[in-house]
Amino acid sequence: MSKIKTFADYKEAIDPLVLYPRQTPIEALQYVALGLNGEAGEVAEQIKKAMRNDGGELSPERIESLKKEAGDVLWYLTRLAVELGSSLDEIAQINVEKLFARKAKGNLKHE
Repeated sequence: MSKIKTFADYKEAIDPLVLYPRQTPIEALQYVALGLNGEAGEVAEQIKKAMRNDGGELSPERIESLKKEAGDVLWYLTRLAVELGSSLDEIAQINVEKLFARKAKGNLKHE
């Protein structure tokens, strides 16, 4: 397997691993949205365990677990983009434009 350098490389690498219901567009979207939500929950669960079990410290093992769960989030997010007829590159560009528009309006704040 070649090294992943771009979102497009990643998408191409995972294409053979796409095994989920896709008889209708909404069925595919439901599946990937539920999977994305579940995997994001796994990321939160690892952080909760660090707080509860590890005294708020991130051990090397916990960091590796978080990386693996983040990878699962990436898989579902990539598939969500595909099912929307888009790509992570396009979604990233849209998000950057939205954030800079918020900043220009003074609506990008940390409170």
